[in-house]
Amino acid sequence: MHTIDHTKGAPMEPNRNVLTESARVARGAISSLSDLKASDFDLLVIPGGFGAAKNLSDWAVKGPDSTVNEEVAKVIKDFHGTKKPIAMCCISPVLAAKVIPGCEVTVGQSSGDLWPYAETCQGIEKVGAKHVEKSVTECHVDEANKLVTTPAFMYHDPSQGWHSVHLIFDGVGKMISAALAMCK
Repeated sequence: MHTIDHTKGAPMEPNRNVLTESARVARGAISSLSDLKASDFDLLVIPGGFGAAKNLSDWAVKGPDSTVNEEVAKVIKDFHGTKKPIAMCCISPVLAAKVIPGCEVTVGQSSGDLWPYAETCQGIEKVGAKHVEKSVTECHVDEANKLVTTPAFMYHDPSQGWHSVHLIFDGVGKMISAALAMCK
């Protein structure tokens, strides 16, 4: 898929490689997903953003008819199968909806001016998962699946601009706290 120049909100050239970009951000300390094993970790956290919808899956293009990257699906199934907590925010809960049958997730609200991606809620239901309505400052805990999700940037208040980022911070903080509590 194309790479987005987020300063312009438009596709850019050249296309970038996910592993190369990850190494740049992490200063080189990365591994392939194929090397990730749940037995080596206490918790899986998958952030959202366009990368989750474009690189970890093709949800950005196909919505409910999408597929999850095989390595990503394997990691999610590995953590789920070993009963280790999984935390996901923004658009990434669609990955769980596709991989963990009948799970409960949130990406926020199914309607309203502050929820520009509200149709995602119906997409989640269409693939057989349950969407739970939550505000941007809340998280949803699916105890049965040890899955914690929060809307994050699925929420957007144009009148606030970046002044509402603290609300997203609060929701993500609650998600992490709830997931960490499951590690005990």
